[in-house]
Amino acid sequence: MASAAPKKTLIGRMFARKSIAQVQQESASSELKRTLGKWNLLLLGVGCIIGAGIFVRTGSAAALHAGPAVLLSFVVAGIVCAFAGLCYAELSSTLPVSGSAYTYGYTTLGEFVAWIMGALLLLEYGLAASVVAVGWGGYVVSLLADFGLVIPPQFTGPAGYTLMKEGAPVLINGAEVVTLFNLPAFLICLALSVLLVVGVSESAKVNNAIVAIKVSVLVAFIVVGGLIVLSNFGDLVTRNWTPFIPENTGEGQFGVDGIMRAASIVFFAYIGFEAVSTAGQEAKDPKRDMPFGIIGSLIVCTVIYMLVAAIMTLLVPYAQLNVPDPVAVVVDNFGPTWSWLAKIIKIGAIIGLTSVVLVLMYAQTRIFYTMARDGLLPKVFATVHPRFKTPYINTILVGIITAIAAGFFDINVLGDMTSVGTLAAFAIVCLSVIYLRRSAPELPRGFKVPLYPILPIFGILSCLYLITTVPWNVLVFFIWYMLGMTALYFIYGMHNSELGKGHTVTADGEMPYFPEDNPDGGTVTRD
Repeated sequence: MASAAPKKTLIGRMFARKSIAQVQQESASSELKRTLGKWNLLLLGVGCIIGAGIFVRTGSAAALHAGPAVLLSFVVAGIVCAFAGLCYAELSSTLPVSGSAYTYGYTTLGEFVAWIMGALLLLEYGLAASVVAVGWGGYVVSLLADFGLVIPPQFTGPAGYTLMKEGAPVLINGAEVVTLFNLPAFLICLALSVLLVVGVSESAKVNNAIVAIKVSVLVAFIVVGGLIVLSNFGDLVTRNWTPFIPENTGEGQFGVDGIMRAASIVFFAYIGFEAVSTAGQEAKDPKRDMPFGIIGSLIVCTVIYMLVAAIMTLLVPYAQLNVPDPVAVVVDNFGPTWSWLAKIIKIGAIIGLTSVVLVLMYAQTRIFYTMARDGLLPKVFATVHPRFKTPYINTILVGIITAIAAGFFDINVLGDMTSVGTLAAFAIVCLSVIYLRRSAPELPRGFKVPLYPILPIFGILSCLYLITTVPWNVLVFFIWYMLGMTALYFIYGMHNSELGKGHTVTADGEMPYFPEDNPDGGTVTRD
């Protein structure tokens, strides 16, 4: 066996980086199948973006924070995502690997930053999947009730919360209903984890079909709603869009502050374009297809969001939209002629939210898979099923974690934590682009951020600003979470890191030294 790699100082270990050659070698040695083309990737992004932002969170963002100006909140969130999306497109076309922002951080800013990014992505994907699962459960409960099937209300919400409907507590025999557990949300997470175990190609086929159904439903909503709006546009603007920006009534409630607060609420629904970059090792032609999937899905979904938000707030007074199924409420206002469309919208929402949970859970499993290959997580997370070629133990665990979060925790708390984690991760990605441009300007790039370095800097500043709009108690929880994850790095990650040991894992189980430690390319045998 070759001699051990040279010892490094604590700071040197924390900020040790993977070489570009190493990242490319890991990509080439991956056991994952390259089955995803550019249209698969675009649909992957669309499938994730179109979901909770329209079907669930838009209503509360308008009713509680922005009013009709929630339309501007989507614009703000879309612009911030455009800054980050361009940075993701450059990095994903340069470093086409599984792991997304985690791997980008490892290659540019070092191991400790990569670990922090992994912690942020757990919030971004794992908790986001739980948020959307809760929304999915709300539409299922509503649809079943239309057919006379009632799930006991105690099993339709987070533990210890009073069940509300139209702003008032739900009463049974004169007593307020306190929810115990969200059974539908719990079950959908477990079911989709089983589907992901079967394989990404099968999951992608299911996702493509779901996206087609979901987009068709939204197109129908936009067309019918748009015709109704145009037939009575002047009266609707006077009735529901005057004032367009309600007067500020308190911190984060209406006015400009409310618009920004609502932007942080709906922001997490845009993370689908980032999920595309986690599929780097399963894309057929990453340098060409990754930017197409990221930028394309962001543009398509931003346009759809703006149209839907405009129709919703024109047809229904914004105060009535603080419900779990705001799109269905709007369809009910189309009139009795369109009553049949309400049920179809609910079915479309259920199908659409299913695809979002699927994509988010998929992304989370690939983050864990990559971190385990690097030794920062136990190797069991990288165990690939011999038949399905998927990280099945990892996937099952992700399913259990997201199911528990969806079953027991409040959607608003989960949503705010998701937004903070996402925004922090996006800021680091923008910083990574700046660092890599300076440290490796000669590196071939399939796509370059225009107006560099202005757009990456704007991306960092805008993400940090939106973080400040989140409630203080969420920020305190976030700080404690990050402190705990930092401690875990020093307790486990640093001591088990393959980078720290001076070798990396290839498909055949050998661990070559990195070029800077062993220029001759020798290998060591796994202990």
